[in-house]
Amino acid sequence: MAEKQTGGVQSVHRALELLERIAQVSDGARLSDLAKEAGLAVSTTHRLLTTLEQRGFVQSDAASGRWHIGQQAFAVGSAYAKQRSFVAPALPFLRRLRDITRETANLGVIEDGEVVTISQVESREIMRAISPPGGRVPVMCSGMGKAILATWEDDAIDRIIDRHGLRAMTAHSLTSRDAVHNEIARIRDRGFALDDEEFVLGLRCVAAVVWGPQGEAACAISVSGLAARMTPEKVAETGAVVMRLADELTEVLGGRPPAR
Repeated sequence: MAEKQTGGVQSVHRALELLERIAQVSDGARLSDLAKEAGLAVSTTHRLLTTLEQRGFVQSDAASGRWHIGQQAFAVGSAYAKQRSFVAPALPFLRRLRDITRETANLGVIEDGEVVTISQVESREIMRAISPPGGRVPVMCSGMGKAILATWEDDAIDRIIDRHGLRAMTAHSLTSRDAVHNEIARIRDRGFALDDEEFVLGLRCVAAVVWGPQGEAACAISVSGLAARMTPEKVAETGAVVMRLADELTEVLGGRPPAR
């Protein structure tokens, strides 16, 4: 019985890994590539994918030979957002952010050392920043992540650095503890955070925290756009707008900043 349970857990782990890999490829993934990346036999990979397909979590395209995310995976992912009480109330604010700044507006939370985008309203510009819901970014490379971290105690920030490290995604990424704490001090001083091409070269993101009812950082909202458009002047203007709408959303949620 113990062996069967162990094998079952291993199969679940492998199936979820395949699901995650498929989700990362916008145009679908080939069976052979998935097997190689997961370190599995092609026959084992196909068996797991077939099971996922039967449950609607993935779907295969016979013409291209590629596997794509299925409707059931979308339904489960959507439930995550629905269960976050602030997602629906935040949507009008994201639309306003998009309309005022003409750039993509985002809503995100910190989860296991990364920022997860859980809602987004895309810019109408032809060239625009896009991070689809469910996308994950190292917390220190994210405007939303740093906005939330700035509400934490310094020792809590150190613990997240100790646990997850500092990943150099670009030449602009923060890669030392001192650099992180200096950046956090700037965020606390001006009230908003900036991802200055720290995750993707050519993109900047301006973010501010949204407070929950207990004075906790419930989430963050942000505006992301091309660095060519997000000039220092535009960053300052956008920061003021993002902070104002974050405060308004905080009020709608019945939140409050912590007592100082």
